[in-house]
Amino acid sequence: QAQLVEAGGGLVQPGGSLRLSCTASEDTFSKYAMGWFRQAPGKEREFVASINWSGGTQLYEESVKGRCIISRDHTKNAVYLQMQHLHPDDTAVYSCAASHLTIATKAIAHFHSWGQGTQVTVSS
Repeated sequence: QAQLVEAGGGLVQPGGSLRLSCTASEDTFSKYAMGWFRQAPGKEREFVASINWSGGTQLYEESVKGRCIISRDHTKNAVYLQMQHLHPDDTAVYSCAASHLTIATKAIAHFHSWGQGTQVTVSS
């Protein structure tokens, strides 16, 4: 079964930037939408961004719109989340996931394969 592995998390100061990556072990997910979700301590997992199969359509959660860019590279079986102007509310474990749909979607129910996640901590 194909696996998703995230990387790029870490500790960053408020206002800083991070680029998260999610790499699939094979090209199983290349024809499907991908998404990024996050879960802060004591909170439920929430949608951050998603991208359709071709990379031409992106959706964003309102609080990250204008601060995050999701992209994908089919040649590397990878999806990225470029985040800037980070603030403490962005602190969470960020996970990528593959959808069974080809279109970008915000609904967590449409995602079935999950990575282990990478911790993002925004603190001074």
